[in-house]
Amino acid sequence: MRTVFQLVAALGLWLATTASAWAAVTITFWSHELGNSFPHAFVTLRGTPDAGGAPVDGNWGFTAQSITPAILMGSVAGKIDSLAPGYIRSSDAQFSVVLTDAQYGDVLRLFEEWGERGDSHYNLNRRNCVTFVQEAARRSGLQTVDFPKLMKKPRSFLQAVSDANPGQVTVVRTSGAKYLASLPPLAPTSQTAPSPTAPLAALPEPVAAF
Repeated sequence: MRTVFQLVAALGLWLATTASAWAAVTITFWSHELGNSFPHAFVTLRGTPDAGGAPVDGNWGFTAQSITPAILMGSVAGKIDSLAPGYIRSSDAQFSVVLTDAQYGDVLRLFEEWGERGDSHYNLNRRNCVTFVQEAARRSGLQTVDFPKLMKKPRSFLQAVSDANPGQVTVVRTSGAKYLASLPPLAPTSQTAPSPTAPLAALPEPVAAF
């Protein structure tokens, strides 16, 4: 009987691991303590769309193209940035949201709209890295994302968003290194995941909600 229970437990663990490897795309929201490196808020996407296709495992942030005194004076050129692994490990994962395929497509469009093919201007007061993750949170289905007094405080903003949306987010609040080490492997595939510079035509079509 004990052997049967062990087999059932092993099967359950295998199924859970397999399901995690093929789960829907999860967006995780990150903060980085203020310093000389930018951006101080960014997102990661990881998983495979429910409809199938290429898994995604990447990061996206928004920052000024050049960090100069000009950012204190007004709008400057901005860019969608991809961050180095070491930068992510030294950041903090704040919370995550499991996306529908429609939300996933909408988040990918955000990268396009704020990138070089869209409106990529950066403004420290009105269109910064926190504004970027705020819009990503909105497109991820979160209802309460407006905290005007926290738009220059990445960690405080993201924690306020997670606190304001209970039941919709998974609170993480741990170091990047620890969070990354806890993630299951992605299932291998020969397909290529979308990049933040992919044209809109290559991104998933939004699905109407009823």
